[in-house]
Amino acid sequence: MKRWFILSAIGQDRPGLVAELAQLVYDSDANLEDSRMTILGSDFAVILLASSSTAGCGDRLLLGAKRLERDHGLTILVRGLEGQPRGPVPAPGHVAWRVRAAGADKAGIVAGLCRVLAEHQVNIADLATQSRPGEGGSPHYEMTVTAEVPERLDVGVLRKALEEAADRLVIDVVLERA
Repeated sequence: MKRWFILSAIGQDRPGLVAELAQLVYDSDANLEDSRMTILGSDFAVILLASSSTAGCGDRLLLGAKRLERDHGLTILVRGLEGQPRGPVPAPGHVAWRVRAAGADKAGIVAGLCRVLAEHQVNIADLATQSRPGEGGSPHYEMTVTAEVPERLDVGVLRKALEEAADRLVIDVVLERA
């Protein structure tokens, strides 16, 4: 029987961390199915989905993770999934939409827009943000969300709610089909 595992890790960025984590998955008799990796601040962050039909894979992942934590200063979490992973985005009964927001960087942009999505039962499948120098050097913030919008939801209502939140936050927001 195939089992599925989520492994997340963070630690000071340096060359070789991806190789170490991929080797851990391989040495544990698992297959790396999906991953997201990035540098945030000065740290490397990763989340991996691995699978295996080999007995004891979870124990090997845990033991190897402890070794990597000790030897490389990483913080690692390994979690077994119950059942199968969910299907691709969008989930049945949903439509994929993209929300793009941009404006002067300030606290509350993500919280404000994500609250609107939650209030409309919209599931966030992917979210990325970035702050970079804008005109005159002031921080400019960008956020992109891939969202699963229920088919039964009137998208006009969602768009209006997002625009109202954008007005309060003094940012621009766009809702478009993904």
